[in-house]
Amino acid sequence: MLESEQIVKEEKCFHCGDKLDAMPYVLGNHSFCCLGCQTVYQVLNESNLHSYYRYNQHPGKSQKESRPDLSYLDEPNIVAKLVDYTDEDMTMITFYIPVIHCSSCIWLLEHLYKLHAGVKSSQVDFMKKQASIRFKHQEISLRGLVELLVRIGYEPRITSQDVVKEGKKLNQRGLIAKITVAGFCFGNSMMISFPDYFGMAPFEQQYANFFAYMNLAFGIPVLLYSASDYFKSAWLSLKQKRLNLDVPLALGIFVLFFRSALEILTQSGPGFMDTLCSLVFFILIGKWVQQRTYYHISFERDYRSYFPVAVTVIEAGNEKPMQIADLEVGQRILVRNNEIIPADAILLKGNASIDFSFVTGESNCIDKTLGEIVYAGGRQIGEAIELEVVKPVSQSYLTRLWNNESFKNQEKKFDTFIDFISKYFTVSLVSIAVVACGFWFIGGDSSKAWGAFTAVLIIACPCALALSSPFTLSSALSIFDRNKFYIKNTAAIEQLSKIDCVVFDKTGTISSPKSSLMLFKGELSEDECGLISSVCRNSNHPLSREIVKWFSHTVIRRADIFKEVGGKGMEARFEATDVKIGSASFLGIKNEYQDGSMVYVMINGVLKGYFTLEQSWRQGLSMVVATLDQEGYDLHLTSGDNERHADALKLIFPNSSCLLFNQCPSDKLHKIDFWQQQGKQVCMLGDGLNDAGALRKADLGIAVSDDINNFSPGCDAILDGDSFAKLPSFFAFAKDAVSVIHVSFAISLIYNVVGLSFAVQGTMSPLFAAILMPISTVTIISFTSLMTRWFAIRRKLLSK
Repeated sequence: MLESEQIVKEEKCFHCGDKLDAMPYVLGNHSFCCLGCQTVYQVLNESNLHSYYRYNQHPGKSQKESRPDLSYLDEPNIVAKLVDYTDEDMTMITFYIPVIHCSSCIWLLEHLYKLHAGVKSSQVDFMKKQASIRFKHQEISLRGLVELLVRIGYEPRITSQDVVKEGKKLNQRGLIAKITVAGFCFGNSMMISFPDYFGMAPFEQQYANFFAYMNLAFGIPVLLYSASDYFKSAWLSLKQKRLNLDVPLALGIFVLFFRSALEILTQSGPGFMDTLCSLVFFILIGKWVQQRTYYHISFERDYRSYFPVAVTVIEAGNEKPMQIADLEVGQRILVRNNEIIPADAILLKGNASIDFSFVTGESNCIDKTLGEIVYAGGRQIGEAIELEVVKPVSQSYLTRLWNNESFKNQEKKFDTFIDFISKYFTVSLVSIAVVACGFWFIGGDSSKAWGAFTAVLIIACPCALALSSPFTLSSALSIFDRNKFYIKNTAAIEQLSKIDCVVFDKTGTISSPKSSLMLFKGELSEDECGLISSVCRNSNHPLSREIVKWFSHTVIRRADIFKEVGGKGMEARFEATDVKIGSASFLGIKNEYQDGSMVYVMINGVLKGYFTLEQSWRQGLSMVVATLDQEGYDLHLTSGDNERHADALKLIFPNSSCLLFNQCPSDKLHKIDFWQQQGKQVCMLGDGLNDAGALRKADLGIAVSDDINNFSPGCDAILDGDSFAKLPSFFAFAKDAVSVIHVSFAISLIYNVVGLSFAVQGTMSPLFAAILMPISTVTIISFTSLMTRWFAIRRKLLSK
């Protein structure tokens, strides 16, 4: 009897929420509108995924629609164009799934592996409605994966243009429609409210109630339609047991409407409907501007100049560097040892052993044969290889690799200012409202208690605060980009402002590869010159590149075996000839020249001589060090070279600096950890290859790049070598940007304190709220925009 009563009480489909037919499908004490919804429930239940229904009521999509024809996904040519990466065992693909709408969707899609053993992992980007899925194609085909998604109600949108890889245009039509509705209601509501603000004549008084009801009519669509996104965001935040700034915003909007409606319906006052309409209108305008700003920056960073790195292009037998953004399909490129492959390409020459750990999270190297496709994001391990580009460069894909957590050994946790404020703002706001209400209620004035409670929630709306940080940091990000300093995200700007210890690498970081003199002591035959040049051509180390330039044009030979040991040297075999190039310890010989930085050459066990590099310091190095020292930064140097330039560096660096030489990559990492243990916020500047571990370990890692592909996913920023002299300005401007946020927060607090002084007394007038709230928002936006630009001009990062 109890079971039948439970079934009868259900009026909507348990899975999708649609209305039930006269004869619903029943399974497990639940009713369903169709066999499809019942099947999805059964599949989830059998896979122990019934928690899907715990997070949201009726979270699924109706299954009444006909299933799509997916036979085209059996065509290998089509599959090759859709996937991000594939090898003998694993395939990765990113789907655009427009029906993603709630936390249950995220939970289910990230538990796909429980529905099929062939799915290894899946990650959901809720904002972009994308799901990146790794699966074993021998256990489940791409078609089978899509059919699985369709079966559970999450059909991906697959088009001939592939919306994920080509990128979606910014679609703000929905937001513009909400702004239009809010603006229309705001204009009319404000016009109707003017007589009430300035005192009604006897003739106008008889229409007061009519005007009030019209205001109520204008407020309803603003609440239910224009402000709907803030209520959804607040609800999702509360369900996840977090407090974002949309919570007090939504609370203020709701209380504003509720109090206004109550006053109008009881004819006890005119309400605040014009204030409600103006508030929603202005925060939606701010949201529109913010989205446009983010989109512009995102587009600029994805497709124009996100990475100041280049790839070596081979044209008419000559090698020349080219910016990745200018790389075109059909061009032949050279990828050296430890360099990132920037685009999908076909292997034409060389032994390719590709590390795809940045893509898959697994560090096993995969050998590729001539004519085989090599996917973007892999890193070549071994000799230099030549490839032909077959797909356009997608720097947005490299961006995703840059933010991929799978290759980060040490997770950097940093709370932004807004994250910090969000934790306390809502609690403080509600506490003030409750205290004000309690004060007047205990005093016996219940009307003032209600008025004070609602007025506090209305006047202390955090819309200005919610806009200050994103506007400031997004503007700063754009200014950094213009100066060839490419920061990963806005949170890294705040981290940059906290740095108090800067650690420099030497070769390729404070020394300039563009202005150096290479010398060789010893004797080499023409054939030996070709062998040495062929070995060094495989490496992207600054010294290796200088040796190749020194030899100029020689006959390049392909090595049978090539191996490079980071920070030590290289060895290769050409038929019966063994070549070793590197430090004295790597070659197993005694360094007789302790005063120099030597690169020794050994052929078939015979020492042939050594190279010395007379490098010039980067332009402005002394000024950079002196300025940072004056501003109170701790400055240190860690170098893999010996003490040859120690005396010169002691003249440049302050006496308190620690200058360390003969440091291997692990030594650098341990020193970073040592300074962090002393409570320092450490920034490491390195070349992105030998310093990869130290860059990841540091609180902020900056890879310095000149004309090579020094992209290192472990770093937080990439600095073009030409902008090295601007380093103190970058540190100072990051602090300026954070100061702008703090000052704008203080301005917002002043507005709130002024408003709250009236609100807690229960005497706030509608006119006061209507004027104060939009003025505070406009003030904050104008202040952040103008001050960020002013500081950029002051730091000479922007022209007037």
